[in-house]
Amino acid sequence: MTQRTFAGQVALVTGSSRGIGRATALLLARRGADVVVHYRRDEAAAQAVCSEARAAGVQATALRADLRDQEAVTALLAQVGSQFGRLDLLVANAASTAFKPLLDLAPHNIGMTLDTSVQSLLTLVRSAVPLLQGSSGNIVTVSGFDTLRCLPGHGLLGAAKAAVETLTRYLAVELAPLGINANCVVPGFVATDSARLWADTHEPGGYAAAAAEWVKRTPRGRVGEAEDIARVIALLCSADARWITGQVIVADGGLTLR
Repeated sequence: MTQRTFAGQVALVTGSSRGIGRATALLLARRGADVVVHYRRDEAAAQAVCSEARAAGVQATALRADLRDQEAVTALLAQVGSQFGRLDLLVANAASTAFKPLLDLAPHNIGMTLDTSVQSLLTLVRSAVPLLQGSSGNIVTVSGFDTLRCLPGHGLLGAAKAAVETLTRYLAVELAPLGINANCVVPGFVATDSARLWADTHEPGGYAAAAAEWVKRTPRGRVGEAEDIARVIALLCSADARWITGQVIVADGGLTLR
């Protein structure tokens, strides 16, 4: 029987209609948390996540917001407060970019990437603090191993995620007096739609060839799954991890050791 570690708590997971965000929202739901499934475009996918979460016996609601729009982010947190009256777990997972060489990036590509990953994080946290404060709140951000390895077309996203890692450290220090924890997870190569899209357009042989290469380089001998990262996020959201703060934790099956 699944332990309901987060019973009575409320979790907001950005970008949770698919991939790592979806896996995280569903795992937190199975462990007892009411979940807010954030999405930008695919309402049907977000509602499907909510249906699956409700089957675990929790409340779930899908809320749309373009994270590039600061007013929309503020409104998103206001909706969370209005519906649930609290927030215990904030997982900042959403990201968006153009997979292009740095010299081919247009100004709107840069703005989209930085606004989605960097500006939105600060706006999310600023708006979430009144709800998180006093509840031993947890913030977990999601980075990527493009901050550790140079991948074709990942320069801009890698820079944005590096900023997220640094902001997480500073947030951990500044929010600790309020009882709010903050940590960051760095996934390795994970089998998501985004990874498939990138590999099919930037790696010779496409996703299948890229995945086979990552498997050879990974000591654990397989490609990561979204659920692998969700379990690490859930650990950092738990009371067992309260003495871990401001850390950037790599979860990659050992990929970056080689």
